[in-house]
Amino acid sequence: MSSAKLHIVHTEASLGWGGQEIRILTEAAGMIQRGHQVTLLCPPQARIYSEAQKRGIPAVALPIGRKNLRGVLAMRRWLKAHAVDVINTHSSTDAWLAALAERSLAKRVPIVRTRHISAPIPHNATTRWLYQRASHHIVTTGERLREQLIGVNRFSPDTITSVPTGVDTRHFVPGDKTAARQQLGLPLDAPIIGIVATLRSWKGHRYLVEAFAALPDTSTRLLIVGDGPVKAALLAQIGQLGLTERVVLPGNQHDVLPWLQAMDVFALPSYANEGVPQAILQAMLCGLPIISTPVGSILEAVEHELTGLVVEPQNAIALRLSIERLLADEALRSSLGKAARERALARFGFENMVERMEVIFRNVTGNG
Repeated sequence: MSSAKLHIVHTEASLGWGGQEIRILTEAAGMIQRGHQVTLLCPPQARIYSEAQKRGIPAVALPIGRKNLRGVLAMRRWLKAHAVDVINTHSSTDAWLAALAERSLAKRVPIVRTRHISAPIPHNATTRWLYQRASHHIVTTGERLREQLIGVNRFSPDTITSVPTGVDTRHFVPGDKTAARQQLGLPLDAPIIGIVATLRSWKGHRYLVEAFAALPDTSTRLLIVGDGPVKAALLAQIGQLGLTERVVLPGNQHDVLPWLQAMDVFALPSYANEGVPQAILQAMLCGLPIISTPVGSILEAVEHELTGLVVEPQNAIALRLSIERLLADEALRSSLGKAARERALARFGFENMVERMEVIFRNVTGNG
């Protein structure tokens, strides 16, 4: 493999904060560790802009939050003024802006389009141009997403590679549950079901709350780590069900490790828009039994009865029954958690992700 160092530019138009943005920064940090130059282009008000600065990742604020001529021209000016080897786009808006800006440059820059979610892609000529002509390669965060683009959108299989998000296997490890609970001020003896996810509708929090409310053991606690647009609705639901004293919502956490180590069961009942969620991988590395759904590429991590339990999306009854089953069977929790950790270690390590992305970047730039 060539040892030439690349200038990799990531573009992200989203103002939100979740697994997609975290992957961008994690991957960028890994490329910097390998000696590459990395620059992030994003709107000034995007949270990823401030987070990049905190992590020492070079970031440039551009008006690329919307699909308009101003964004195209801003991106074109920046690209024209800097030597760039490859552009990695991440959301629809920045993908279009980068593609249009790059078309008018004297020196064309190859574009890699990363698809993080399983939302359908439109069937039309312009979208096909974006993915198959303007983009040199497509990366999906799971094999199911890759199959969707091939089977549904009829994109060329040779242009698409699945590279699941990698998690730091040295950081996310099983820990002392009692010590974690003491540190966080959580009850030491109560069974704790937990979720770590941005509070978005499709993450399925409301179904988890509904399932939790129906559990016969009222000593059980529910831990909801994260923040987001459905927080108010979630708090209202918790209040209406009389669960305020039994549900803990600590908001976003810089380090979710102790929160995961404090849990007995991890649940993520998503019903749309998933690749392989990072929180599931983090929980698996912590040796937790998982309950999730067959959405996106989740089944690449959570195999029913082996590394977790899989339930029907938007089905609070099935979710409750699975929670009850795990809480009642310590041996099952232990076996699922052990198998989950082994799978995450084998398939979803940080170094594997960075190495595979580096190969793709080198191939599209001719530095393979």
